[in-house]
Amino acid sequence: MEATGTDEVEKIKSKFMSAWHNMKYSWVLKTKTYFSRNSPVFLLGKCYHFKTEGKYRALHSLQSFSRKAGINNYQIQNISGNVEEFRKDFISRIWLTYREEFPQIKGSALTTDCGWGCTLRTGQMLLAQGLMLHFLGRAWVWPEALDMDSCDSESWTSSTVRKLTASFEASLTAERDPKVLARPPARRDWDVTERRNELYHRKIISWFGDSPLAAFGLHQLIEYGKKSGKMAGDWYGPAVVAHILRKAVEEARDPELQGVTVYVAQDCTVYSSDVIDRQCSFVDSGKAGTKAVIILVPVRLGGERTNTDYLEFVKGILSLEYCVGIIGGRPKQSYYFAGFQDDSLIYMDPHYCQSFVDVSIKDFPLESFHCPSPKKMSFKKMDPSCTIGFYCRTVQDFEKASEEITKMLKSSSKEKYPLFTFVKGHSRDYDFASSPLHEENDLFSEDEKKRLKRFSTEEFVLL
Repeated sequence: MEATGTDEVEKIKSKFMSAWHNMKYSWVLKTKTYFSRNSPVFLLGKCYHFKTEGKYRALHSLQSFSRKAGINNYQIQNISGNVEEFRKDFISRIWLTYREEFPQIKGSALTTDCGWGCTLRTGQMLLAQGLMLHFLGRAWVWPEALDMDSCDSESWTSSTVRKLTASFEASLTAERDPKVLARPPARRDWDVTERRNELYHRKIISWFGDSPLAAFGLHQLIEYGKKSGKMAGDWYGPAVVAHILRKAVEEARDPELQGVTVYVAQDCTVYSSDVIDRQCSFVDSGKAGTKAVIILVPVRLGGERTNTDYLEFVKGILSLEYCVGIIGGRPKQSYYFAGFQDDSLIYMDPHYCQSFVDVSIKDFPLESFHCPSPKKMSFKKMDPSCTIGFYCRTVQDFEKASEEITKMLKSSSKEKYPLFTFVKGHSRDYDFASSPLHEENDLFSEDEKKRLKRFSTEEFVLL
């Protein structure tokens, strides 16, 4: 009888915590975001201008920016149209946020990541963008993106209030309403290509589901994090998350994922031969081929505060189509940076608590995985600790990207040394321990464990 009473107390406590999380984290979309019509807007390599008669002005601004950032002129031709096109592109990115009431995390009593999982979520968003480039291409947009609620924050605020009220009332009555997410609108007739793309769209999202079996879900990432001393409920820095993502991709067993690998730079250095070795490893037993690679570079953009001298470099990076974003944020809050306008960064915020969605069911609702409203933040407020990501489909793509980024690093660096470097050869050629591509008995080599421990204890400002 006593145990039953304790269980009831825990259930009531859980309900109140659930309502509190909704109240605390459901206001992320409240503030309106304003964009200038006189300046180009970049989103993961695409440039948008917000008034038709301003195309010449946007092109002129872009040419001026490209000279400062040291990027090639081909980028300035990648100018796209209007507000609706930008909205459609932004909404099509995969948005991964705090969730609650998902299956219990192994070794803990946690069924939510509210308050501690934001950097894991931003890491998931970066990896998701890399997989979207791999399977769908940068030109893909979700056909139903503009069917989402208006990006006008007032509509989302009123919707949030209704959800919060219903959630709190349900918590008090121990009746959680599972139907807070709208069902998808009636599907129009799609052609073969659209159906194929929609299958991959759903598959990519399912890999990030909040269940123990999802390849890149929170449960799996936490298991890999344990190897570096991290536990569920701990803070995770962007460098540690980069290594966790690499291990998650290495250990993924879905045949679709065998053509992708992840490389993490060592001490701000990308060793070209190590990257190419990963790309040229066997895709399947008995079948050779090249893999696409997602390159993750943990960096620091200053001391206690971000050095504004790095602004042009960050803008240059986000102007590249093969950039998959930046895991960053402000102190103690991680954001996924995907673009910029002028000196403000455009980001997606994971600090929005949503209900668990079972991605294993057919036609699971997609709306909660797409953000209707972009956010902006001054570059000056950015925490200096971050991880930059790139996607290269082939070895030739990697070689071209390394040349282009190296030029950008040299032109944007006012210091004696660039933010990070590409060097020829293997890491072992420079007396660094080279971790094997596949380790049978342990997920992390001893060298990696030491590096991750250092990242954990000296992780700049934790996000």
